[in-house]
Amino acid sequence: MSVEAHTTVRPWRMIDRRKSRQIHVGPVAVGGDAPISVQSMTNTPTSDAAATLDQIAQLEEVGADIVRVSCPDTDSTAAFRTIARESRLPLVADIHFHYKRGIEAAEAGAACLRINPGNIGSMDRVRDVVSAARNNGCSIRIGVNAGSLERELLEKYGEPCPEAMVESALSHARILEDLDFRKYKISVKASDVFLTVAAYQALADATDAPLHLGVTEAGGLRTGGVKSSIGMGNLLWSGIGDTIRVSLSADPVEEIKVGYDILKSLGLRTRGVNIIACPSCARQGFNVIKTVEALEERLEHISEPISLSIIGCVVNGPGEAAYTDLGFTGGGKGSGMLYFAGQAEEKVSNETMIERIVAAVEDKADRMKAEREAAEKSAAE
Repeated sequence: MSVEAHTTVRPWRMIDRRKSRQIHVGPVAVGGDAPISVQSMTNTPTSDAAATLDQIAQLEEVGADIVRVSCPDTDSTAAFRTIARESRLPLVADIHFHYKRGIEAAEAGAACLRINPGNIGSMDRVRDVVSAARNNGCSIRIGVNAGSLERELLEKYGEPCPEAMVESALSHARILEDLDFRKYKISVKASDVFLTVAAYQALADATDAPLHLGVTEAGGLRTGGVKSSIGMGNLLWSGIGDTIRVSLSADPVEEIKVGYDILKSLGLRTRGVNIIACPSCARQGFNVIKTVEALEERLEHISEPISLSIIGCVVNGPGEAAYTDLGFTGGGKGSGMLYFAGQAEEKVSNETMIERIVAAVEDKADRMKAEREAAEKSAAE
């Protein structure tokens, strides 16, 4: 259930999002009252268009809204034209230093350029890139990283710090503003959670530009997921952030999954099945851990927002089931109770519980999809 649905009776769930201006990355609105978008980045050689498109398709399947693709050389920007034409998701072309790659990517179909205007040379070059972006309907992301701050800022502040990162971001933004280009978003990422949060908090007060959140170089799946959840969760809870990327040393598909899990935990996005499960104990009437593992895998394909509680015993099971769309509570003698909308409906054996739960979730998802599509059709008529 959305945050808004709880505001009258559960004000402690309310998140007041920061007011930012809205831009677009292709058809995806970023900022303003748009949903917080989730993105990842391909790690295939961009020059291999087929492999890159295959990875983009995998990211689309798990719910990615936007995908970033590196364009470090002419072979990459040449292949990018094919990739952008065939991708169903809007693409951000990742550009560093060489301004011609930015122009080529914009002309090849990029929806957004990730570039720091101050790092690509003379104002003539910056003007050429901005003109290419404007002429081809591209937005721009200004991406500041603690590990690559300008030398003069490091000399001024002595080390990467929030003040240095914000100053860098605003100086790049000023260049775009002076060229009458306002379709940009900003990120100020660091691998240090404290630095990341402090930099975004300061930046949020200094500009109305939409903000792209991330804890960069966060680490592997488990440790990186934890660091990202702490950093981005802190910011999102305080209303800061318009689009996110979870940076993991893992399959990019996992970045999207973790990103949605962060947003779902805060009620900011609701895609897919949200499984509420107990940690298991000696009271459990079935193997909770293996059951949840199996259900997570079997229900990955569901995109409709459905809540599912899997609780090992009757101590908390009925109470949790009362607040979820579907629930299963362990009982005794090799069986448990299946709940629909908080109501106990049928006794199910432990041997068949996974199949029965999957079927129930799929059935509900099909009905929700049909209702949604009917509503959309009616609204369009």
